[in-house]
Amino acid sequence: MKRDVRILLLGEPKVGKTSLIMSLVGEEFPEAVPLRAEEITIPADVTPEKVPTHIVDYSETEQSEEVLREEIVKANVVCVVYDVTQEETIHKIRTKWIPLVNGGAEKGSKIPIILVGNKSDLRSGSSMETILPIMNQFSEIETCVECSAKNLKNISELFYYAQKAVLHPTAPLYDPEDKQLKPQCVRALSRIFSVSDQDNDRILSDAELNNFQKSCFGNPLAPQALEDVKTVVWKNTSDGVQDNGLTLNGFLFLNTLFIQRGRHETTWTILRKFGYDDTLELTDDYLYPQLRVPVGCTTELNHLGYQFLQRLFEKYDEDKDSALSPAELRNLFSVFPYMPWSESVYSSVHTTEENYISQHGYLCQWTLTAYLDVHRCLEYLGYLGFPILMEQDSQTSAVTVTREKVLDLEKGQTQRSVFLCKVIGPRGTGKTAFLQAFLGRSLVSDERNPSAFSLYTINTVTVANQEKYLILEEVDVETEFLKAADAACDVACLMYDVSDPDSFNYCASIYKQHYMDSGVPCVVVGSKADLPEVKQHHGMSPAEFCYKHRLPAPLRFSTLHTNSNVHIYTKLAWAAMYPHLNGSDMSSTSFWLRVTLGTAIATVLGFAFYRAFYRHK
Repeated sequence: MKRDVRILLLGEPKVGKTSLIMSLVGEEFPEAVPLRAEEITIPADVTPEKVPTHIVDYSETEQSEEVLREEIVKANVVCVVYDVTQEETIHKIRTKWIPLVNGGAEKGSKIPIILVGNKSDLRSGSSMETILPIMNQFSEIETCVECSAKNLKNISELFYYAQKAVLHPTAPLYDPEDKQLKPQCVRALSRIFSVSDQDNDRILSDAELNNFQKSCFGNPLAPQALEDVKTVVWKNTSDGVQDNGLTLNGFLFLNTLFIQRGRHETTWTILRKFGYDDTLELTDDYLYPQLRVPVGCTTELNHLGYQFLQRLFEKYDEDKDSALSPAELRNLFSVFPYMPWSESVYSSVHTTEENYISQHGYLCQWTLTAYLDVHRCLEYLGYLGFPILMEQDSQTSAVTVTREKVLDLEKGQTQRSVFLCKVIGPRGTGKTAFLQAFLGRSLVSDERNPSAFSLYTINTVTVANQEKYLILEEVDVETEFLKAADAACDVACLMYDVSDPDSFNYCASIYKQHYMDSGVPCVVVGSKADLPEVKQHHGMSPAEFCYKHRLPAPLRFSTLHTNSNVHIYTKLAWAAMYPHLNGSDMSSTSFWLRVTLGTAIATVLGFAFYRAFYRHK
């Protein structure tokens, strides 16, 4: 919405332009009227719409045509004033003033015009019979107001309508020639309907209508008012009311009716609440609210975010099979101007046997987006209506910014729920198979094109009786190609091929170059463990290298033994959660025993406290 309004008054000499301005300001008819009034500014706090309003007078006697053209360009709305007692001044509206204001403007970009019939105190009847054909001819004319500067009739109303024409314009919403909503307005209102239809039955029930009314206008409708609205729609449309609820066509009709009756502000209030600007595009402030993420911090969805996404899943899972089919997914994202998830999502998260996105996979994908690109995640939540449905100021309420990793290391514990593991190794090592095995898949049985696989997979891992999200990112490297930024992560999985004698050289080089002094825990994994193991050409064996650098002993991975691979992902998650423990501690049996005993002791103590408390009660 515009932050101020500039109103220009035009018309033939002696029609009373200056008198109208002076009567508004002085609240009485002026005894002496100058040729032209100076520009005045009405403060925001005394205008109905609470925006500063500038009123500009024009005098042919004092000002040139060049000045006139400059003023027209600067104006947000033009009031063309005529004398209701002088037919010639009405004739000039059509032949002179409207062509002067909008003669070269294209449809949709014309300056709104208010026709002002002054000196109504000198005429017993109305001039509207003469004015209506002009209004029908020029779609940019918003309305006509008959007034009197002498007895102050409709003076305030005149400037209110002028202000309203700028702040709640007709042009973006409605085509007066076709007498219907414009396509862009239909798209915006259709999205609003879809977001407000919380059970996805294509009907707004009384409860949904009241939630919508409360969100937009602060109060629910009274039961009788609700019935009256539906009655009006039912009488004027064939399919506007169904099962005692409002259909999309009924919702669109209702907004068309508001506009046709001059209540544009109602539709604009709805549109602006749902994030739209004057061009019916979602604003950057709505889609991209500010969120500061300091260096060393990460972003995760919180309970509000997951609660909203869970509701959304249940809304669009029409067959209640705990999975989203491609059609259901398209329906969910129908409020977007584009499809946000590509085909690669099917190789990033868990899917069903039918290759549908499971409920678990759906939440994992949202977790991945929030971690990797939080601003894109906020944009997505904006399209889906998170701030309105969750009654929050913005989508940032769905996200938690974690504390800096340095503090986690100092305290020896973390509050994070999402961890990133970079899987690094030369091409052909089996990294893609390792990522897919994390989702319980085998590349041997997967018929997908290799290029369709994502560089990321995400799943949950249980660590110390807590469910954590682990993201695996595949990194293809030659030693000299891995940049420092590529190496940043919570844990590094250095993968080599046990059947390739040169494979471990890459892992050793990467470790020395990027991780040896970084504090990032590393886990070495030997892939293709089902093949005969050959001696590595590196100066020492992988086991000796790990022992020397205080790393956990190498783990073995094979696509043929999927069940035996689970412990690898668990150990990666452990390493990410406890980066303050060095590798030799993690590789020893005593470390895992200490962790297990620690968890068991905490459980026993908790139970003992509970029993004592219960007895005390």
